[in-house]
Amino acid sequence: MVSKLDLYKIFLKVGQCESFSHAAKELFMTQPAVSQAMLQLERELDTRLFHRTPKGVTLTNEGSLLFEYVHSAINLIGVGEQKILAFKNLTMGELKIGVGDTISRYYLLPFLEKFHNQYPNIKFKIVNATTLELCSILKSGGIDIAICNFPLDDPSLEQIPCSHIHDVFVCGSEYKHLSVEPQELTDILKQPLIFLEPKSNSRKYVENYIASQGLQLAPEFELGSHDLLLEFAKINLGVACVIKEFAAEYLDKRQLYEIPLLAPIPKRSIGVCYLRSVQLSLAATKFVEIIEQG
Repeated sequence: MVSKLDLYKIFLKVGQCESFSHAAKELFMTQPAVSQAMLQLERELDTRLFHRTPKGVTLTNEGSLLFEYVHSAINLIGVGEQKILAFKNLTMGELKIGVGDTISRYYLLPFLEKFHNQYPNIKFKIVNATTLELCSILKSGGIDIAICNFPLDDPSLEQIPCSHIHDVFVCGSEYKHLSVEPQELTDILKQPLIFLEPKSNSRKYVENYIASQGLQLAPEFELGSHDLLLEFAKINLGVACVIKEFAAEYLDKRQLYEIPLLAPIPKRSIGVCYLRSVQLSLAATKFVEIIEQG
């Protein structure tokens, strides 16, 4: 059965060729099939579209009007198909990534660079927020994937751990004596403590661990960024709980000192998450592959 779109494609070709026979050759159809298709279209529209002459056909006034709209529509469909092909070939498109400031600075940048070098025509849209905020944005469709702290207690999200991280305590020169030998967690909690604010997923993870040991957390300072934790500890305002991998520069330069624990806080992960119910775009899939490869 010939679809309405097929009828319009045949109509467009006949209008361009001004001949049923020539149109039939270009469409790899028989001339009677083309004639029947145009009669069907005229019946459906209840309008005469062609003047038929021994030398061929010409468009009626109504046919000329329809021809302009059909020509534009078919061209737009062609452009749309080309756009889809470009998306499939990753020669255009946009990748929306949600990530926190700390993970963006200390973890994500090399992967963004590698992806951009491979697919330079894909645009990035980066949304900065906390892990819990990113989960909400994912569910609302505002981002394709999120790079965040695990664990997450949300069965609607696919979670791919990509790198282990370690929560440790660090201090400046005035508390350096605490770094000489492993300490009990109870002794650390007696110091002036510098932690992320309560809504942070990292803070919740460490606080839950401390509670599991039958202890209670009472920070002296609660801050909004990991970098501030490092700077506050550096000027000896107390002992900060930080991610070791993201404090490497401070530790290597001996601006801060790690305080070892007799029983270290269990390691956790950062990684990629996305909605289980939504298929990833090709761009997002390729980006996840790059992160998984490390």
